[in-house]
This record gives sequence, structure tokens and C-alpha cells, in this order.
Amino acid sequence: MSTEKIPQFTPEAAKLWSEISAQDRKFFLSNTLCTGCGGVVRIKNFNGRVDTGDLVLVGQCSNCEAAVARVIEVG
Repeated sequence: MSTEKIPQFTPEAAKLWSEISAQDRKFFLSNTLCTGCGGVVRIKNFNGRVDTGDLVLVGQCSNCEAAVARVIEVG
């Protein structure tokens, strides 16, 4: 059984993430493209940061554990 890590966010990323509704957060977490699987997957063990004004979640594919990232445009 695998356990997931608690997400770590930079302060700026935490503020942006908190402004996203629970429904939209669920959507973003379960709709990440994995180039390893070639499909849309749930991201796990992710961390958040801000890059060029957008929220970036970096973590692992829930299927194959390949590295994945999800950019959430907020600007």
C-alpha cells in the first residue's frame, strides 16, 4: 500500500490554491496529462509553486508514477 505525501506549497502558491474552489481543485488534480501512460490521470505526491504568474503542480502519475506537471493559469 502506497501513501501519499502532504503537498508542500510556496507561500504564493498556497494563496493561489486556496482561492480555487474545492470542485475546481478536484478537477485539476484528476485531469493531468501523463506522457508515460499517454492519458489523463490523477496527480499524486505533488508540490505547488508559482512560475510566471501561474500555479504549477509537480508530482507523480497515479498509474505509472512518472513525473507529471499541471499548470493552472491564473493570470
